[in-house]
Amino acid sequence: MVSVLSLNDVSYVRDHRAILNGVSWSVEEDQRWVILGPNGAGKSTMMKLASAMDYPSSGTVQVLGEQLGKVDVFDLRTRIGFVSSATARRIPPTETVRDLVLTAAYSVEGRWNEQYDAIDVRQAERILAEWDLGSFADAKFGTLSDGERKRAMIARSVMTDPELLLLDEPSSSLDLGARERLLRMLSGFAQSPSSPAMIMVTHHVEEIPPGFTHVLMIRDGGVVASGTIADTLTAENLEATFGLPFELTETNGRYAAVARP
Repeated sequence: MVSVLSLNDVSYVRDHRAILNGVSWSVEEDQRWVILGPNGAGKSTMMKLASAMDYPSSGTVQVLGEQLGKVDVFDLRTRIGFVSSATARRIPPTETVRDLVLTAAYSVEGRWNEQYDAIDVRQAERILAEWDLGSFADAKFGTLSDGERKRAMIARSVMTDPELLLLDEPSSSLDLGARERLLRMLSGFAQSPSSPAMIMVTHHVEEIPPGFTHVLMIRDGGVVASGTIADTLTAENLEATFGLPFELTETNGRYAAVARP
């Protein structure tokens, strides 16, 4: 299998504080990973490195076969889809959902004077339909609900057929119905053999969509456990990651965890 992301003994230090410490980890092209860990564990830093938005203090990071520090990251980033609350905040509230998705072809945020081919327009319309946004195509981004905005940002991120898709807490802030709708769609996308490698950050095992295959559990900037979800997502590893004893249950590919009394 081809590795789309590889961290080798990576450390990341800012303001004399070690945020990541000696992390080694790799992701292959047919894998869908979840990163679990408490606040401050280093999850967001892992996503910055995976998206070629930052560089390690030591060690090596290879993204899509290119080593950070030895590649034009602006070209590399065009091959990566990245969804986060920070990217959503940069979208003009008056942008229509159709243009939000379409402008991904030029990697711009806000429609201006770009010219799009018919194939781009068809691609955007197809993706809007796949993410149940067809009826919102002419709606302004600022008028959407949180759940609709999350789906719109994911639709934008897959417009250019990325080789790696990064999702930073995609279901945070959503109500139960919106969360379940999004997770069902992510599950279907993850299980498609034509989908790219995927990495999703979350704090909650309840938000792991069926179809995701692997889990990386981190705490205090280090790896607690890494491997297939079936073998690695255990109550013992959750306790080592979050510092509390848990009862972990699984039903039809969905997980739930509660602290033991």
